[in-house]
Amino acid sequence: MSRISGPKWRRRKEERPRDIIAAALRIFAEKGFAGARIEQIAQSAGVSKGTLYLYFDNKEDIFRAVVRDMVVPNVETIRDSLLAVDLPFAALVRNFLPRFAAVVTKLPIGAVAKMVIGESRNFPELAQVWHDEVILKAVGLIAELVIRAQARGEVCAGDPRVHALSIMGPMLVGVLWRETFTPIGGAAIDLPAIARQHAETVLGGLLIAEHRP
Repeated sequence: MSRISGPKWRRRKEERPRDIIAAALRIFAEKGFAGARIEQIAQSAGVSKGTLYLYFDNKEDIFRAVVRDMVVPNVETIRDSLLAVDLPFAALVRNFLPRFAAVVTKLPIGAVAKMVIGESRNFPELAQVWHDEVILKAVGLIAELVIRAQARGEVCAGDPRVHALSIMGPMLVGVLWRETFTPIGGAAIDLPAIARQHAETVLGGLLIAEHRP
């Protein structure tokens, strides 16, 4: 009997940090950073407050873990897959934007982004973590794709970072609309549809004439 229960207990213990992080993502998305309490996160994770403190020092530490373990891996997975293929820039954009929309729709990342924006004045460390771990990596990925496409004569001249921001800007607006206005009766936002339409719009401006569809 002990040989059966022992491994299950050890596996469960090893899973506790991930359970806490997943619970924190839900609580942060629902209540914001200031409104989230350690007790709520612990209860949602099915652990005691004391057990939570075995793994994390405070809410800021938990937030860093949420970004590191729940958000960044999605960005890195998309980055690795896009950089690993030799496709025209148009195909990469048409692939990236819908995938971004799918991730944001599946996970409450948009709610966390809204939280960071809304509470960054009182908790600047949140904005710093989000900027360093998410924004820089996402914008850097697109800028890298732009640089590669410019070298191949596909994309017009211009600052790659500015091009990257022009690609991501409408997607961020769509995410914030879904989290801010739709819950109070604003028009529903179909983020995947925005991604598909915006891909065609932005490509029409970025691509050199011979590479346009």
